[in-house]
Amino acid sequence: MPDAVKVKFCGLATGQAVADAVQSGADYVGFVFFPPSPRNVTLEQAAALASNVPAGVTKVALTVDADDSALDALIAQVAIDMLQLHGHESPARVAEIRALYGIPVMKAVGLADRADLDNLEAYLTVADQILVDAKPPKDAVLPGGNGLSFDWRLLQGRQWPCPWMLAGGLTPQNVSEAIRLTGAGQVDVSSGVERAPGEKDAALMSAFIQATKTA
Repeated sequence: MPDAVKVKFCGLATGQAVADAVQSGADYVGFVFFPPSPRNVTLEQAAALASNVPAGVTKVALTVDADDSALDALIAQVAIDMLQLHGHESPARVAEIRALYGIPVMKAVGLADRADLDNLEAYLTVADQILVDAKPPKDAVLPGGNGLSFDWRLLQGRQWPCPWMLAGGLTPQNVSEAIRLTGAGQVDVSSGVERAPGEKDAALMSAFIQATKTA
């Protein structure tokens, strides 16, 4: 029997959302540190939220082109297990952050067409995991969480040397098909399980988990 697909719920901003994510069976929970996002949390809020995440659920901090001082403060105040770099960080910067803080690093890479796969390849040896997301529109304020998907067939049959996670426009209605087409062993969702921007819905989170089990 194949291993169960792992699920990451990103952009959790309240204690209830964290509790609902854990209750539904999340493997990862994500906290967003990017003020323009409706899912943004402060270091103080995130520290409280992270303290209620049980052992065995990976706590991920999403940052966007954060400098060392911002990362220093984050690491010092919030008990996270993984950094998710969702900006324009170069492979060299990813490697530097990984060496500086000694915790796993996931690099998000936007995909729109086959040419973007070359950019992804550059991160495979410097990141612990890759998040394959939909490339945001050129005028987008947010680097992710836009509810957009890409042609999942671009990933068919691809094998990479580090674990990867599929993101971008996933919902309880389409995640099973996305897994079938890409072979993803891990999936990430944010807006697809919300009743309004930044407001997670417990029923949608539960439905999303159940849908991954039928893939």
